[in-house]
Amino acid sequence: MITVEGLTVEFGGTTLFKDISFQINESDRIALMGKNGAGKSTLLKILAGVRNATRGSVSIPKECVVAYLPQHLMTEDGRTVREEASQAFAHLMEAEAEIEQLNKELAERTDYESDEYMALIERVSELSEKFYAIDMTHFEEDVEKTLLGLGFERSDLDRPTSEFSGGWRMRIELAKLLLKNPDVLLLDEPTNHLDIESIMWLEDFIKTSSKAVVVISHDRRFVDAITTRTIEVTMGRIYDYKASYSHYLELRKERREQQQKQYEEQQKMIQETKDFIERFKGTYSKTLQVQSRVKMLEKLELIEVDEEDTSALRLKFPPSPRSGSYPVQADNVGKSFGDHEVFNNATFMIERGDKVAFVGRNGEGKSTMVKCIMNELEHSGTLTLGHNVQIAYFAQNQASLLDENLTVFQTIDDIAKGDVRLKIRDMLGAFMFGGEESTKKVKVLSGGERTRLAILKLLLEPVNLLILDEPTNHLDLKTKDILKQALQDFDGTLILVSHDRDFLDGLVTKVYEFGHKRVREHLCGINEFLENKKLENLHDIERKS
Repeated sequence: MITVEGLTVEFGGTTLFKDISFQINESDRIALMGKNGAGKSTLLKILAGVRNATRGSVSIPKECVVAYLPQHLMTEDGRTVREEASQAFAHLMEAEAEIEQLNKELAERTDYESDEYMALIERVSELSEKFYAIDMTHFEEDVEKTLLGLGFERSDLDRPTSEFSGGWRMRIELAKLLLKNPDVLLLDEPTNHLDIESIMWLEDFIKTSSKAVVVISHDRRFVDAITTRTIEVTMGRIYDYKASYSHYLELRKERREQQQKQYEEQQKMIQETKDFIERFKGTYSKTLQVQSRVKMLEKLELIEVDEEDTSALRLKFPPSPRSGSYPVQADNVGKSFGDHEVFNNATFMIERGDKVAFVGRNGEGKSTMVKCIMNELEHSGTLTLGHNVQIAYFAQNQASLLDENLTVFQTIDDIAKGDVRLKIRDMLGAFMFGGEESTKKVKVLSGGERTRLAILKLLLEPVNLLILDEPTNHLDLKTKDILKQALQDFDGTLILVSHDRDFLDGLVTKVYEFGHKRVREHLCGINEFLENKKLENLHDIERKS
């Protein structure tokens, strides 16, 4: 369906990837994997036609409809939710207007035998055949049904998109993609701004669709659920696996081990050859052999091992100072913004050492409750922090609060204490700030890089209550694994707002569900919570709400 041939991208003297080729077939569900900066998003933009390659070609059949969901949303604030979703049919509305205009022109002309008149008739026929083959009868009904299915209330549909959060805008974009009925879906980090329920809806949609999908995502559970093929972008080339993400990881490990073995054997051979050359370079009888070996080394294609594996690295929080038995106690806590009540009568106790998740749809009050605990918002009822509670708080805007004039290394060096100072370079490397990256000033870092740095700072502060609000949105899988392991080893109390089920799995033992202006406690992990709720897809959720 889509054929990529000899694709090369170069910029600023750097080659992002070179001469890569692959094909996307009907019904392929492909995970595009690789570390940050490998070129995944660039490749997706080229497939979407919003960026050009330096060399090579992408061949897409004329009748093939490609829908692209970028990382950064493109909704316009001047439209309502209904109007924005209806943009899925903009091309059909334009075609209808053109047919009307051409018919008007035909009615006014009298040169029935001219080439121009015949050309107009052919154009009208071509457009009409395509337009009337599409059932537009239920267009407005389809828009409404799709938006309601994604969790919008009927009263939301005529509100401006500017009034909605990033997560809800993402749902509008997904509604547009669904209404387009595309042949190929290109999704760049679609789960970053979605809550658990809408992620599960998206999973269900992709699994029940026969369309081709190419997705970039750092959500392991999501990728495992929807993909059957994995294309890894690494060191300027690609590896294509007809395997799901989990199986791909096993195959990649085998490939790296094989590469490492071949690399070591080649290095041994190179050293033995160099020793021979050095030993006999002045010996007349060995001249031809020496020259032959010199030429062989010059022509030798060096084996590369794809990337350094830091998966064995473990980072640990400093030991937590002992807090009181109940670091957080809430008694009939409520919060409203004007006439809008977010939640009421929330009563719960979080014990020392608990690791809990705040979950629920966007806008139901998870981050609001965190801000109440942090005393950043006034509220009704009573919120009490226990004895000697020392909090480290990662807000969704935490990355913007870093000192922009410090370098990456200085940011960490300023707070590192004790033995940790000896491991700063290793820790920076694990969070992709190795080598020259550590000398960059914070002001030149991207949003994702700042997020990683802000999280690394948290790993170094001696606290006993960690509150993390969506910490994994910009983290790649390896960094998330390192953070998850550190949080599992953390001996303090953890409150985690997250939509990442794989990250929460095995990490939290208690779930607080925010919804319908209530906060409900579930004494179980995230998987058992989801099973108990039977949240297999968003349709179930909508039937229950």
